[in-house]
Amino acid sequence: MADSQRTILILDFGSQYTQLIARRVREANVYSEIVDTMIPAAEIARRNVAGIILSGGPASVHDAEAPGCDPAIFDLGLPILGICYGLQWLTQHFGGRVQRSGSREYGQATLTLNGENPLFANVPPTSKVWMSHADEVVAAAPGFTAIASSQSVPFAAVWNEPRRIWGVQFHPEVVHTDYGKQVIHNFARVVCDCAGDWTAAHFVEIATADIRRQVGSDHVILGLSGGVDSSVAAALIHRAIGDQLHCVYVDNGVMRFNESKTLAEVFGKHLHMDIRMVDAADGFLSRLAGVTEPEKKRKIIGGYFVEVFREAARSVPNARFLGQGTTYPDVIESSGIGKHADNIKSHHNVGGLPAQLGFDHLIEPLRMLFKDEVRAIGEELGLPKEMVWRQPFPGPGLAVRILGEVTRERVEVLQKADHIVIEEMKAADWYYRVWQSFAVLLPVKTVGVMGDCRTYENAVALRVVQSSDGMTADWVDLPHELLARISTRIINEVRGINRVVYDITSKPPGTIEWE
Repeated sequence: MADSQRTILILDFGSQYTQLIARRVREANVYSEIVDTMIPAAEIARRNVAGIILSGGPASVHDAEAPGCDPAIFDLGLPILGICYGLQWLTQHFGGRVQRSGSREYGQATLTLNGENPLFANVPPTSKVWMSHADEVVAAAPGFTAIASSQSVPFAAVWNEPRRIWGVQFHPEVVHTDYGKQVIHNFARVVCDCAGDWTAAHFVEIATADIRRQVGSDHVILGLSGGVDSSVAAALIHRAIGDQLHCVYVDNGVMRFNESKTLAEVFGKHLHMDIRMVDAADGFLSRLAGVTEPEKKRKIIGGYFVEVFREAARSVPNARFLGQGTTYPDVIESSGIGKHADNIKSHHNVGGLPAQLGFDHLIEPLRMLFKDEVRAIGEELGLPKEMVWRQPFPGPGLAVRILGEVTRERVEVLQKADHIVIEEMKAADWYYRVWQSFAVLLPVKTVGVMGDCRTYENAVALRVVQSSDGMTADWVDLPHELLARISTRIINEVRGINRVVYDITSKPPGTIEWE
């Protein structure tokens, strides 16, 4: 993708907002990639790069091991924008002065522009911006002039016109900066002169050709989970190579209500894909018997899945490629690109080809896309809304929403309760407005009264959260009428449940899933 598409490179100094910068550039219909800060200038010169952004980061330029970048990037003649730490590093590199801020500025500030500048085209003379810094520029480097200030920061934005270098102390990528999207749009489309041709249709066209060239006459096997990523990956690969794609769906016994039937209809009947349905519920549930520790549940399900999937894959001759729905956040968080950040997590589907599966090659057509872009691709490919916009579902399925032992009976109870939650959320036009909404079966029984009889049955918790990326989340204050309908239906229709409670814990301190 990088070879054929004009690209804005983002050198990542470890900011928590680096992914947001990349997304804002792409929202301007310009392709962006996040790379390590020490990428050689020679490598940049070999690529179709239109401009460079230096991200913010937690370090100080005064630190002994303060991160930097190859100074030869300034000789490439490319437009450069430094954000927060990126501005401070630029300033120090070119001979300006950065010092600890006398009054650490954090939160909203008023930006005042000093005349016109292409970076601030269509931005009003004063606007609100988001500041987050302990260091500040107190003397611009030779050749740089101030083009904006705030109440306490005289060099809130600077530029060097001959070198085409800009720097801003605020964060244009966050929603708290009123005209931040406009600033990034101006850099990508006006300053870097990118055409704005990074669209879903354009991606599908390029990716289809890439997949055909990569696969040739061989065959691809893809593990179809029913989630958005694997579904869109399957649709895209199928568009490229048709019957050379073989999807394997493993029913592990802890999937959503009627999940197997839904996927068979969507992908088999309507999209005419070769989908191999493997009913392995008995095997999974027998291995989960008596297990209550969450991490052990995950390992059991993951380990047995590999066995079942590998056996199913053997039935397809000439299948040398394994298809996966890996996305860009998975790659970023697992690759160490943001090594200057405080934390990096790993992902099960990133890091190379799983040797135990016996494939020669890996094909990941979505690995450079963010979630919103994946959904846009799904819509472009004609997948139904119910598939493209469905909520995230954990890899271990309902096993981590059943607290305590997982049994067939408990799975059936939770499937029915969870299905009611989904039905009512959709009927009330709330399902697509939240990040996740689901039921959790608790390992407790409570006393109740149904009719004239005393009951002693299970309790379920409702979990409904709003989030942009799953990293943080807030509980959703649903209308009481909707909560009442969900509760009434679950208690009346699901035998074995007599109490419904609502989880009002945000993340942090809690997590979205209960296990």
